[in-house]
Amino acid sequence: MIDAVLDFLSNGLTRASGWEVFFYALAVTHITIAAVTIYLHRSATHRGLDLHPIPSHFFRFWLWLTTGMVTKEWVAIHRKHHAKCETEEDPHSPVTRGIKKVFFEGAELYRAESKNMETMEKYGYGTPDDWLERNIYTGRSATGIVLMLFINVALFGVIGVSVWALQMAWIPITAAGIINGIGHYWGYRNYECNDAATNIFPIGILIGGEELHNNHHTFGTSAKLSAKWYEFDIGWMYIRMLETVGLAKVKKVAPQPKFDTAKLHLDFDTLQSVIANRYDVTAKYAKSLKQTWHDEVEHLKEKAQLESGFLRSAKKLLHREPNKLEAPHKEQLTTLFAHSKPLKTMHEMRVELGAIWERSHASRDQLLHQLQDWCARAEASGITALRDFSLRLRSYA
Repeated sequence: MIDAVLDFLSNGLTRASGWEVFFYALAVTHITIAAVTIYLHRSATHRGLDLHPIPSHFFRFWLWLTTGMVTKEWVAIHRKHHAKCETEEDPHSPVTRGIKKVFFEGAELYRAESKNMETMEKYGYGTPDDWLERNIYTGRSATGIVLMLFINVALFGVIGVSVWALQMAWIPITAAGIINGIGHYWGYRNYECNDAATNIFPIGILIGGEELHNNHHTFGTSAKLSAKWYEFDIGWMYIRMLETVGLAKVKKVAPQPKFDTAKLHLDFDTLQSVIANRYDVTAKYAKSLKQTWHDEVEHLKEKAQLESGFLRSAKKLLHREPNKLEAPHKEQLTTLFAHSKPLKTMHEMRVELGAIWERSHASRDQLLHQLQDWCARAEASGITALRDFSLRLRSYA
């Protein structure tokens, strides 16, 4: 009898090898990530897609079993994060709370905000409220993770406890820590959205595509998180597979700009396209600014004798949203512009271009006139990168 108990504790019912346990852990944590990104994030929170009841119920059950998270709580907290991003009311911003706090205590911040009834009522609308949700998934949210513990121990014996512990830590580490923490602190940015969100890595597999956080914050309701040819969003791949077999319907993706290269005349269609694709416009302008910087940097080093450290920081400031620059940053750029008229012109023209889609009080005719004037001055500036950008701007259709 004792030998049988010890054998069960050592091997479980499956007598799986170490590698088999490893691949099991890899599979179950990946399914959990898929459930979070596809169901909780892209479908329930942002309405980027509709899910058929089959995958929807599966994801709800799986999240109950492996995380104990309540749909309404997760959705409400995440919607508030977007609505109050990088402010004191943001439930988990490293900008206001510090990267260490968010990375190491992200789950605690989530639990604290879940007790805020005002957040739940204001942002938790449209989430499931059926019998299963009330009596099982919310009413007995802790039962699922206890059941998961027993399943893992039954399958693998004592080592199943380690697998269970990994499952319990997976979302707090990857979503609460890495995405909500590092994803607003370090990485690269395709777009200058209104917050500090960054893309952590271009290949989104480990965290289901959520690594592309800057893309997501720029196009919040898009079911697809990848934007560049070199980026991969495995969550989007799963969504397309579900859609192919009729188990999902994509509702929203990021707008893709269309061009008419033969078009040189600016009209209302051009204006509308420029405004609708403003993030693409600003991203392309950043490339033009980068080219101008490359043309000017040797002059700044040799003739102006500006230090390398100053130039590195100034280059970063040039790519930031002008309205987010603080007084010391503006002073640094003023020093830079005293030695480079092209960079000063590029910066000023960027501010003017952004004002076109920010002036909601202006009429269409006024905005079109401003855009026409902007392009005329850009093409007469004598700056090659600015002229080429303006010609490209004219082709938006």
